[in-house]
Amino acid sequence: MALKISMKENKNMRKVNNLKYLIVVLIMMFSGFPANAQTKSLELGLFGGTSYYIGDLNPAIPYNMAQLAYGGVVRLNTSPRWTFKLSYSRGKVKGNDNVTKAVTNRNLNFVSTINDFSLTTEFNFWEYFTGSKKNFFTPYLFGGVGFFMFNTKAFDGTPLQPLGTEGQNAGFNNRKPYVKYGVSVPFGIGFKYSINEKLSLAFEWGMRKTFTDYIDDVSTTYYDNSINDPYSDPTASHDAYQQRGNSKTKDWYNFTGITLTYKFDLYNKRNCHVGKW
Repeated sequence: MALKISMKENKNMRKVNNLKYLIVVLIMMFSGFPANAQTKSLELGLFGGTSYYIGDLNPAIPYNMAQLAYGGVVRLNTSPRWTFKLSYSRGKVKGNDNVTKAVTNRNLNFVSTINDFSLTTEFNFWEYFTGSKKNFFTPYLFGGVGFFMFNTKAFDGTPLQPLGTEGQNAGFNNRKPYVKYGVSVPFGIGFKYSINEKLSLAFEWGMRKTFTDYIDDVSTTYYDNSINDPYSDPTASHDAYQQRGNSKTKDWYNFTGITLTYKFDLYNKRNCHVGKW
């Protein structure tokens, strides 16, 4: 009984710590908003690029098995330095032990489609304004908070979460099925360039830190070597409690690509001072 209570307390403590982390991120994000800033413009656009993941099946190789990704963005430019962005991105991530050789005798693979919704703040290193003839390009940093959904499958198309590949369906070691959604912390760098008075391009590299270890369906240990299961243990050579993944490290995913946006002015043009920008 004491062990169960302790495990529950640890789980609740992790949830509290994650919530505190997100609150700090939100405070940092909105603290950059200029108190006297006048709304200048709104930009709508499309995103296209690639996606990849970092986790148990790919611990450290950027763009390993990268897939096509796409999405849309809404930018609210509040000043030459600050922008708020709402974005939606969709892409696949893949992992394969036979490609990365992270664990030679595990032989696991997965593919997952990720739907990502993010609210971020962009800080321009230099003053920038779409349509300006003077300040028409800048590198920038961004960070914020996001929400994502994923659906992990084997390469043959079999959904993995319903199978309970680490004993979740069997109640092994009090494990329960994981949820296929979560909160993320998006951050990264980019570069903006104004094409003309209305159009702009942005190249962006953005990581998403997550608080789940199951985007790849791999986290803890094997649970039963008496069952020849091609999805939990393709080699059928591991004992219960033998390490299958590293639960101490969470999964990450990345979107890299180009965004093309169109600007809509939200101010009175007679009071506009584009020359200053």
